[in-house]
Amino acid sequence: MSLQYSQAGSQPKYPATNLALQNFDATYSLQLGEQWPSVRVSMLCEQKYGALVNNFSTTEGVIADLQSQGCRDFVCQPVGVGALERLHAPGFPLHDNPSTLESVGVIQDLAPPRLRTNIKCFVFPGGDISRFKPSRPDLYGMLGYYLMDAASILPALALDVQEGHSVLDVCAAPGGKTLALLQTQAIRFLCVNDISVSRTYRLQRVLNSYVPKELLTEERMRITSFDGRKWGEIERDTFDRVLVDVPCTTDRHSVMEDENNIFKRARTKERQRLPQLQTELLLAGIEAVRPGGQVLYSTCSLSQLQNEYVVERAMHLAREEHGISLQVVDLRPITRLFKDTFHFAPDPHLGQLVLPHLTANFGPIYMCKLQRLS
Repeated sequence: MSLQYSQAGSQPKYPATNLALQNFDATYSLQLGEQWPSVRVSMLCEQKYGALVNNFSTTEGVIADLQSQGCRDFVCQPVGVGALERLHAPGFPLHDNPSTLESVGVIQDLAPPRLRTNIKCFVFPGGDISRFKPSRPDLYGMLGYYLMDAASILPALALDVQEGHSVLDVCAAPGGKTLALLQTQAIRFLCVNDISVSRTYRLQRVLNSYVPKELLTEERMRITSFDGRKWGEIERDTFDRVLVDVPCTTDRHSVMEDENNIFKRARTKERQRLPQLQTELLLAGIEAVRPGGQVLYSTCSLSQLQNEYVVERAMHLAREEHGISLQVVDLRPITRLFKDTFHFAPDPHLGQLVLPHLTANFGPIYMCKLQRLS
């Protein structure tokens, strides 16, 4: 069916948001089953945000102001007193269904995550859709917090950055996850990249508003606009941690906004090529990480084709074509830790998925962590 226009000649009869919803109804109703109606309603409702506190600003007044509004730091106050202690307690059951992981060749990692709790992200209570006020600069011009989907903090937490690490963010723009990584204040050297020059300029502006100039020097950070798929050729076996937050169907945006919507008919081929692009980007990240290092793959899509299948394909290609063996790091402890803040998909095949829910309308965010074996 050809694209038809109204008499006004400005609005398509079948807007991209409608096409996206039709596509999701056909695929996600099968993938998610009885959960899809709830997720569908949530994605069509107003999204919740979190306020990522900028540790490079004067934070005392910022935190006090957020707390006075009834917000809580979900990282440091996850599920009540003793949550972190329970997470690290001996005998904590990390795997509900080990056979599922073993069936895809996963080697279980029994080490609990070591969260960088100097990442602070405040959220309103469940069911509260209050909006945050715009952040204001301090006396030095640094903004106090960055507003983003709070679930987008999870990949930065799961990456487990440690003191002195070198980190690569392959698809960094618009910059929220990069800022979250910087809040750890543990990174020795950070390389941030995005293939789009315009998006890289936007990323640079974000960093200038939140990070002191002395931390943006070439000795501490490099900002590039390379094709991320080529990173294995540029710097192989180099980084301790690599974040691969790939372009995807951005499901929530696709059902809410016609502007820059990948479900426009003119972008059909681009959308169909996404899994191949995502696989190539993840494979490049795998090549760029040093043996023993870790890669975190993430999307803001519910699609198994863009999530689990991409991870499985990249692991296969890494092994067969590059001789690189990987293990999947179990992120289930993190989902248990933050289960009162986010609604996680039950029994995922591989990785973890945050589902939008009316009482916790964050996401979708998919993440899967890989460790490169020596």
